[in-house]
Amino acid sequence: MAAAAAAAAADEAEKARGRQAALCFAAIAVALGLPLWWRTTETYRAALPYGDIAALGELPFQLAVPVTVVFAAGSLPGDLPRPLPFREMREKETVLNPRTRITSCYEVVFRSAAAQEEAALNAVTVQEADAALHQLQAASLGSLTLYVIPETSLLLPQGVGVYVGKHRSALVRAREGLAALHARLQQVIQVMSFTTSSITAALSDRLPASQLSPDARRHFKSSLGYEITFSLLNPDPKSHAVHWDIEGAVSRYVQPFLDKLSFVANFSVDSQILYYAVLGVTPRFDKQSSSFLLSAHSLPHVINPVEARLGSSAASLYPVLNFLLYVPERSHSPLYIQDKDGALVGTNAFHSPRWGGIMVYNVEGPASPPASLPLRVDVDMVQVMEVFLAQLRLLFGVSREVLPPEFLLESPGNEGLADWELDRLLWARTVENIATVSTTLTSLAQLLDKIGNIVIKDDVASEVYRAVAAVQSAMAELAVGHLDSAFQASKEAVTSSERAFFDPSLLHLLYFPDDQKFAIYIPLFLPMAVPILLSLVKIFREAKQRKKEPTKTD
Repeated sequence: MAAAAAAAAADEAEKARGRQAALCFAAIAVALGLPLWWRTTETYRAALPYGDIAALGELPFQLAVPVTVVFAAGSLPGDLPRPLPFREMREKETVLNPRTRITSCYEVVFRSAAAQEEAALNAVTVQEADAALHQLQAASLGSLTLYVIPETSLLLPQGVGVYVGKHRSALVRAREGLAALHARLQQVIQVMSFTTSSITAALSDRLPASQLSPDARRHFKSSLGYEITFSLLNPDPKSHAVHWDIEGAVSRYVQPFLDKLSFVANFSVDSQILYYAVLGVTPRFDKQSSSFLLSAHSLPHVINPVEARLGSSAASLYPVLNFLLYVPERSHSPLYIQDKDGALVGTNAFHSPRWGGIMVYNVEGPASPPASLPLRVDVDMVQVMEVFLAQLRLLFGVSREVLPPEFLLESPGNEGLADWELDRLLWARTVENIATVSTTLTSLAQLLDKIGNIVIKDDVASEVYRAVAAVQSAMAELAVGHLDSAFQASKEAVTSSERAFFDPSLLHLLYFPDDQKFAIYIPLFLPMAVPILLSLVKIFREAKQRKKEPTKTD
């Protein structure tokens, strides 16, 4: 009996040690192993300002324009409300949709002309006055100075009420009464500053097509850089030996324009000559004029065959602007372009929105006498670059609206762009950059919220924070009329948002979905978990059995 009792006690002690060992393994696995595994396999996600990102799409655009109205001697209206100088604030709110509204703020300062300004206004010609006044101004980007001169002044030509110069000033002929003068000044501000249509075009991604003007999608989207390619297409080199001084033409006509826009983006310019490159559309022969015609409806079919030969856009990181000079082959000369009404286009050129332009350069008339071939052709680059420069302005959104008949606009000269036109472009590009950053960050936030196992690194989060802060800074600078710093902040925001959005660590293909995670970890943990679970089940059953045994003895 004693031996049996000792054996039973030893067996019970062995079972107790087994239960304790199983409980220890289970406790270690649950209390230490599971948290350690959870921590080491946890997806690191740096905190992002989701609330600030969501608020970007709701921020109202407040655009402030500093305006100075300078009265020359003898130009003060009799009903001026108070002595000079004084200040007025005018606001106009435009609601584009429930989430987007624009508030235009004009801070107008009225003062008398200084002695040096009076001397400049006594110049012989209005161009000399404009140049002299520019030397006296310290006008910042986005600001305007309007000089009111007497109604009897001979500085402006007869019948001209407003002269808009090349810089950020205009000469306005005085009118009887303050109300009439206010109306004219408002016209000048609308011409030289941003317009609702230009800002609406900059916000085209937020608005339905019905609210956009036909020209809203003509210009290129805002970018940090652009590549400009000039191509000479000679489909018949056996008949035409075409020579063009593209380097000299770019240096004289295009580079000054790009230098003016260097504040907006970086530019690179190249050129090429393509032989045996045809338009891909057979022109129609017109017997009456003995010439060949390209109708307006066939122009869209011209670009695709030619674009395949250009070979520049595929390898570029930035948008490419293509300008093509096409010399028709001898069998299709002369070649003219017709508009929608059937009339010949004066420039014999057309442009394609967000792509570029094509000009047809005829070298032979309908009754050209036979000549030794190939015929040498020296391209008139002045004629060509005038067309390409006009198309370049349109593609950048620099277009002039219909003006009242009493307005006289000074030509921007060799630079191709007046200072106030540059400001109008900067207003639109700043607003467009802010809207682009808002869209980019919103898309990024939605992506990261949808795919919860994507790692958000600290450098990605810092770029997001930097982009949000830059947008908020740009909005604040716009509200106080600092166009220069507002545009720079918007460019920084675009750069940071693109770095965050296109960071390689955010590629969702780098991360396993949940079902693949289970497939990886189950073969690792199942062989260890099954014995532990079976031991725990056995311990639970034995404990339950021991509780029932005293009841059966009773």
